[in-house]
Amino acid sequence: MTKIFALHENPEWFPPFAKAFEAEGVEVEEWLLTDGVLDLDQVPPEGIFWSRISASSHTRDHHLSKDYARAVLSWLEAHGRRTVNGRRILELEMSKIDQLTALKAAGIDTPRTVAAIGKDRILDAAAGFPTPFITKHNQGGKGLGVRKFESHEELAEYVGSSEFEEPQDGITLIQEFIQAAEPIITRVEIVGGEFIYAIQADTARGGFQLCPADACAIDPVTGKPIMPPGATIQPEEGQQLFSIREGFDHPIIEKYLEFARRNNIEVCGIEFIETADGRVLTYDVNTNTNYNAVVEAEAPRSAPGALVKYLSGLAAPAPEPALR
Repeated sequence: MTKIFALHENPEWFPPFAKAFEAEGVEVEEWLLTDGVLDLDQVPPEGIFWSRISASSHTRDHHLSKDYARAVLSWLEAHGRRTVNGRRILELEMSKIDQLTALKAAGIDTPRTVAAIGKDRILDAAAGFPTPFITKHNQGGKGLGVRKFESHEELAEYVGSSEFEEPQDGITLIQEFIQAAEPIITRVEIVGGEFIYAIQADTARGGFQLCPADACAIDPVTGKPIMPPGATIQPEEGQQLFSIREGFDHPIIEKYLEFARRNNIEVCGIEFIETADGRVLTYDVNTNTNYNAVVEAEAPRSAPGALVKYLSGLAAPAPEPALR
């Protein structure tokens, strides 16, 4: 079997995957892309290279990971190596503009969004935008920069204050505030062109920060549950925000599968909200998707397990041609 390599930047997110590889008896080598040396005259090893670099890596002081990953994936693909969620998909992960335009091109409805390139253009971008609305960072993840505003005056006060949170790439999105029919979002998990399962997340307690990884739920300083931005109810210790959406069978699944095929996304979690006015709006594509331990315990099949089987299938030697 060809060797499998996992390219990532956050060791706290990797244990569920390491456990799945071990359970399947499949060897994986981790490449931690935080800093390093890349010799362009060297030839990369043979293998399957699975990338799960996150748009939020800079929040963990891994400011170099995104560009390091760009360099490594370019090097691998120039040598013809098989990448999973490779160089093009990394750019999709890094830009919500990229995600939203690709979703719209695939005929999938998204929230009304205007991008402000530069802090000085945020008020211009929001001019005439119906209230309430939200802001978010183009290069996001973990609810970065997501705030709800009831008025344009409130936005102007925030932008001019010391509380303003500068986006990593300088791009702030102004987006319609979506009034959900129920205080939940749904996330559809896809691996290798297959629908694995759907989860629902409690937005009353989870707010705008809906990372399902266990490491996201606890404040590393206090050790207590985080009160996320946008939450209206304080989560209690041990309270789960995520659960399987039982019996989920919706036409959006086939749209997402086609979207993933069209964009060569092999592993992803896509999030949508069912609105109070009857729309289904898709707002996020996670190509470094994480899985929740409690959800996994009740799921009909394991998403990390499905991922390992998919990667193993890519790494398996091609069958010998039948003799005639």
